[in-house]
Amino acid sequence: MLQLNDDRWSGLVHAYGAASNVPMLLRRLEENPRQMAANDEPWFTLWSSLCHQGDVYSASYAAVPHIVRIALSAPGPVDFSFFLLPASVDVARLKGPGPEIPEFLRQAYDDAIQGLADCAAAHLSEAWGEDLAIAATAAVAVSKGHHQLAEAVMNLDHDWIAKINNGDWD
Repeated sequence: MLQLNDDRWSGLVHAYGAASNVPMLLRRLEENPRQMAANDEPWFTLWSSLCHQGDVYSASYAAVPHIVRIALSAPGPVDFSFFLLPASVDVARLKGPGPEIPEFLRQAYDDAIQGLADCAAAHLSEAWGEDLAIAATAAVAVSKGHHQLAEAVMNLDHDWIAKINNGDWD
């Protein structure tokens, strides 16, 4: 895993340029992994920088292992983005025009994606709202290589779930 104090962060990019700000955002996330509002920092900047409109970047691959590591060690309920952002990055990696995973990041990234199932299991005893349940389900699907299923799950919301359960296909 690329350490947060490694100079190579400045050589990685995200949606707005050099990724030298990402380690600070990850440190802030580690200080407060609890559930937050959608536009709260550091999640807002992490999302907009690392998975911007379905595009991913070299910094996305470096950040995912830290996001999973933080979620695995966090006590109590965590924000649904701990599951949804890594899952979204991996789905976008396979769908979009993003860069290849740099070789020096590959092992940590692959391990983190596979660790998403463990991450979900680590938080099973906590109360989950629907958003967290959807995000964790998508994360588990990605960790098992089921990217189309993960993408479908990520697109669910309360209305879609009701339509599916009612057989409303129109």
